[in-house]
Amino acid sequence: MSNAKMPLIVLLGPTAVGKTALSVELAARLNAEIISGDSMQFYRWLDIGTAKIRPAEMLAGSGRLIPHHLIDICNPDEPYSAADFQQDAGRLIAEIYRRGRLPLLVGGTGLYIKALCDGFHLSEAAPADERLRQELRRDYHRLGAAEMHRRLAQVDAAAAAKIAPQDEKRLLRALEVWQLTGRPISAQGKAAETPYDLLLLGLTRERAELYQRIEQRVEAMLAAGLLAECERLLAAGLAPDLKPLQGLGYRQAVWYMQGLLNYTEMARLIKRDTRRFAKRQLTWWRREERVYWFNLSEQSPAEALAAMLRLAQERFPALTQP
Repeated sequence: MSNAKMPLIVLLGPTAVGKTALSVELAARLNAEIISGDSMQFYRWLDIGTAKIRPAEMLAGSGRLIPHHLIDICNPDEPYSAADFQQDAGRLIAEIYRRGRLPLLVGGTGLYIKALCDGFHLSEAAPADERLRQELRRDYHRLGAAEMHRRLAQVDAAAAAKIAPQDEKRLLRALEVWQLTGRPISAQGKAAETPYDLLLLGLTRERAELYQRIEQRVEAMLAAGLLAECERLLAAGLAPDLKPLQGLGYRQAVWYMQGLLNYTEMARLIKRDTRRFAKRQLTWWRREERVYWFNLSEQSPAEALAAMLRLAQERFPALTQP
C-alpha cells in the first residue's frame, strides 16, 4: 500500500443503480466489511423510504453474512452530521483493517463520502439550527429560489457558483452556516491529503434505464407500505420538519397525509424528485477523475464484479483473495 496508508475501497453511484446487491458479492469475494455511506440509512425506523438493506440481503450468494456498519445508529430526532460520519467511519476503517479485512464504503451521499476520503476539516462546521432552518425554508418558498440564491451570492460567491438555485437543501444550508458563524461555507471543509489508499469504483446506467428503475423502486416502496411507515413515525411524535422526514419520499408522503397532495401527485413528485437527485449525484461524481466507472447497461453485474475484483486484487494483493 502506498505511503503505508490504510486501504479503502468505495463503491458509489446514483440511487437505484444497483449498488446494494453488487456490494455484498464484492465484499464476500474480497473478505471485506461494508460501511454505509448513505446519510438516510443512519436513522432507525426509516426503512422502506431509504431502501435500507434487509438482513436477508446481507447474505452473499455463497451464504456468507457480510458485516454492515453505520446502519440504524441514531434516532430520527438525533443530529448526525458529516463530521460525525467522518469520525465514526474513520474509526471503523481502522478496526476493519486491524482485523485483516478490507473496508468497503458503499453509498451515494457525495458530501459524506468526499469528506471521509479526502480528509475534509469538518470539526468547525456549524450545528443545525432548526428554527433558523425553518425561517430560511419559508423564505425560499415565499420569495423564490432566485432571490435566495442572490442572497447567497452576496455573502459567499464561491458557494453560489457551485450551488444551483433549485438545490434547496444545499442553498439553505450555505445561508444557515453564514448566519450562524459569520463565515462562508466555502471556507469550511477544506481538504487535506487523503488519509487512505483509495480505490473508487462507480456504477452507472444509461439515463432512461436508471429512470425506469427509479420509477419501479418508488412503486415498490409505496406497495411495501411507505405511507404506513411515515404514519408510524409521525404517530411516535416526530416532527414532520425533522431532517430525515424531509428526505426523498418522506417529505412528499407527509404532504399527502397533510392533505396537500393527492396520491397520484405524491407518487409523481417522489419519482420526479428522485430522478433529479440521481442526476445531481451523477453530476457530482463525474467531476471525480479517480473513479473507475462501470456501466451496468453495457455489461452485466457479474462482468462488472469480475473487473472490480481484478482492480482490487492488483491494488491490495496482500488483503485480497484471488
